[in-house]
Parts: sequence; C-alpha cells; structure tokens
Amino acid sequence: MQHPGRMMDRPLLISAILEHGASQFGEQHIVSRETQGALHRYSFSDMAGRAKQLANALQQLGLRPGSVVGSIAWNNHRHLEAYYAVSGSGMVMHTCNPRLHPEQLAYIINHADDEVVLFDTTFAPLVQAVAPSCPQVKHWVALCGADALPVIEGVPHVHAYETLIADQSSSFDWPECDEKTGAALCYTSGTTGNPKGVLYSHRALTLSAMGACMPGVLSIWSQETVLPVVPMFHINAWCLPYAALIGGAKLVLPGPRLDPASLYELMETERVTVSAGVPTIWMGLIQHVEQHNLRFTTMRRTGVGGSAMPKALIAKFSDVYGVDVRHGWGMTETAAIATMSTLGAADSALPAEERHALVAKQGKSVFGIEIKLMDENGATLPRDGTSQGELMVRGQWIVERYHKAERSALVDGWFPTGDIATISPQGVMQIRDRTKDVIKSGGEWISSIDLENAAVAHPSVAMAAVIGVKHPKWDERPLLFIVRKPDQPLDKQQMLDFLTERVAKWWLPEDVVFVDSLPLGGTGKVQKNELRQRYGHAFSGE
Repeated sequence: MQHPGRMMDRPLLISAILEHGASQFGEQHIVSRETQGALHRYSFSDMAGRAKQLANALQQLGLRPGSVVGSIAWNNHRHLEAYYAVSGSGMVMHTCNPRLHPEQLAYIINHADDEVVLFDTTFAPLVQAVAPSCPQVKHWVALCGADALPVIEGVPHVHAYETLIADQSSSFDWPECDEKTGAALCYTSGTTGNPKGVLYSHRALTLSAMGACMPGVLSIWSQETVLPVVPMFHINAWCLPYAALIGGAKLVLPGPRLDPASLYELMETERVTVSAGVPTIWMGLIQHVEQHNLRFTTMRRTGVGGSAMPKALIAKFSDVYGVDVRHGWGMTETAAIATMSTLGAADSALPAEERHALVAKQGKSVFGIEIKLMDENGATLPRDGTSQGELMVRGQWIVERYHKAERSALVDGWFPTGDIATISPQGVMQIRDRTKDVIKSGGEWISSIDLENAAVAHPSVAMAAVIGVKHPKWDERPLLFIVRKPDQPLDKQQMLDFLTERVAKWWLPEDVVFVDSLPLGGTGKVQKNELRQRYGHAFSGE
C-alpha cells in the first residue's frame, strides 16, 4: 500500500519569484540601460513595487486574468516589471520579436489576442506600421515618461508608461492561480510559414529558472552579477530574469546597445560575472577585445546557445581570457535550457584540446529533461557517440502542443526537435545539424555545423556559414560563405588548404564565397534559407 505524502501543496508561480526576490534580496541591484542610453538603477524591492503599480494599471484598463499583454521591447527595467506584473496577475505575457517582418509581427499579435501592447520608443515606427492590422489591441503603452512619448499618427490610445502607473498603488494581492496556467507566450522565429506560439505555464518557467541557477548550469546566486545579452523577447531571455530573483543575483540589462564596445563597457563598469547569448555576440565581443588589447576583469563564465559555438572561440575565451564557456542547447519549445556542456572533475584534467572539444558539444540534459535519438523509422538509436538520429526531448518544461493547435506536437510522448544529434555512452549530446541543413553528398552525410566550425578556426575568419547546393552528380555539395575579419587577406585556395588538414577530403566545399556579412534572423542565427534562395542552384547549371 502506498502512503500519500503529508506535505504542503503550494503552486509554483511567477508572483512567488517576485515576492521571494523582494523579501530575501530586497536591496540587490538592477541596472538597466535606457533606450536613450543613460543607466537606471534601483533595487529588487523597488522593482516589485512598480510591478504592482503596473498590475493595478492593467486592471484599470479592463484586463483580467487570462488577458494577453504583448511587448515589443529591449532588455530593460520596465520590460522586467511587465514580466512580473502581467504573469503575476494571472495574465499572459507575450514577448514579440521586433526583428520579425511586420506582417509576421502583426500575425502573432493577432494570433495571441493581445489586448495591450507595451513598446520601447525605438519601435514607434514599427507600431505605426502594424497597428492598423491589429484592431483588437485596445491600448499601446510606450515604455517611457510623458516627456518622451512618441507621436504616432493614426494610432489611438497611446499612453506613456510612467503616466499610466504614476497614481497606482504599490500594493497588489497576487491571485493564487493554478501553476499550470499559461504565464508567458513566445513564438518561434518562423523561418518557414507563420511563427508558432508556445504558451509556457508558471510551473514550467519556474522550474526552468531554478534549473538555470544550478551549479552545473549557470550557477546563479547572490554573489553573481548577471547580464543577459539574449533578448527578453527570445525565450524569456532563457529565463534569466526569473533566475536572478530566485538566486538573488545582481541583474544588468543592456537595453538596445548590443554592440561589442557597449557590452564590454557595461561588463566592466558593473563587474559582470555571468552572461548569456548567441555565438555571434561573442564573436563580435572577442574581436573588439583583441583589437583594443583589452581583458575581462570580472567575467567568469558565459552561457552560449542558439547555434553551435566554434571550438576555436571556446578555446580563446578559456585559454586567453579565462572565461568558462557553458555551451547549451534549447529552443522556443523547451523554454530555454535543456542541455548544458560543463566539465566534470575528471574532465578538467584533460589536455586543453580535449576539454574544448567536449565543451563544443551541447552536453548533458539538465535535471527535469530527458533526451533520446530516433531514426527515420521511429526506432530508438543507441547512445554510442556515433549513431545519428533526430533528437527527441521530453520533460518538465517542454511544449506539448502549440498555442491554439488542436493536435499534440508529440510523438509517443516525445517532442521531435528537428535536430540531428549523437549521444555518447556518458550522455553527452552533440548537435550534428538541423534536419533541413544537413548535406547529403554521394549518399553520405556532411555536417554543416562541423564544417563551419573548422572554417571559423582560421585566424582571418570572422564568421562562416555552409549550405548544401544541388549538384548533378553528387546530389548536394557544400558551399562555404566567409566573412573576413577587418583587413585580413584570405582567398579561396588558402581557405581550402586550411580545411584540408581538418576535414575529410570529400567534405571540402565545392566553392568559397566571400561576403561582407551574413543574413541574420531575429535570434542572431544565420538565415540559411536566404542563402539557399540565392545560391541553391550554383552547381546545377540552372
């Protein structure tokens, strides 16, 4: 006979995170770069009071539990207040990616049923463009004071945030809703078709944020200063705005200034110890540091995800600058971090090359998440480090179905990620490619990720991308795109000679195209679909 546990049953809620941060770490600092460039400073307890003012203001606008509030905003203190005010009061926080095409942005605002949209003044032209297509939005709130309120012709009911909350009480009784209630909504980047919404529950976000605090993940606690470069409009900044209040860490929000010089200055002046973002951010930051002969004074580690981090860049961060790279994997559908590559005690004794190769993989699943590989026939593949299959995932913060979808997205209880991966006997996962990016040449598979990493190891290369291009004999062949570092000479033959020593001969690109820049999407990933549209028939004669 099983005995029921005799423990309290308290819901995991976003409002509980806010109250914990304010009561246990009330004097901890939040530093925010304003849209106009100045720095704003206040405490956890100050933020909690203003979040309650916003919750009261939203109620006064007629919103109720279940209402959806959109945001088109940078990482800043007002956006943070909205994170807690909206979800805490039982509403849904819908973070919109401003880098989406305006038609897609209007689509997700309408699909989500946003009633109020908060926006930074930077995005006033975007609001003017999409507002006529979003008739259900009753109020547009500019995240500024009355003095900076933009004039947006043809858009009614535009408010200044500070005016909206000014006369509101800083007391609010957070409702005790079911922890499985929707708290935040984020849409995929929509590279093919319309973006799809993922509605996160309070429980999922809380557990994911707690996971980020763990020592083997990002180790967030009260002696750390965290700077999330990953946008708050992209998978809730990997749950770091929640994790900082759970762990009591100082939180630094960079606003719109994400250029390498501004990020470096902010890291140094605020003594940042932990950061997180996509590889393109760190490539640019390292170039800035190298060009100006700078060092990191306090930075100890950074979480990297979104796309594969080149091993050469991991080595530079670790060996030259003493920054520990935590290489992870996740997606919109996994509410941020699902796996993390960190070194164990035995791994730390490995030679540098082997350590960096291990960190370049996406690592082990964090507690609460399970992973496996599946072949095209639905069979589970062995964890032998060589068998490649589609990565399947399930766990406490994994999507079950997309927002408003009638059917589950799962296959036998597992979510199919669309990533091709291997898993070692020790449980270390490595993404080999996206199912749509892997190159099939002469019946054999070529990993575009591995080829890109080999190319980026060249000292003259700033960025690299590889696509598969139709070929009359081999089905597909790899085409390599290179962005050179400033004033660095590099030609096709030099690049091929360099790769010859690092990849199999039949992996060598059919051609090398030098470009000034690569097309980047809203989350900092290279938009390979754009490259395919332009170059996809380069070898086929079409």
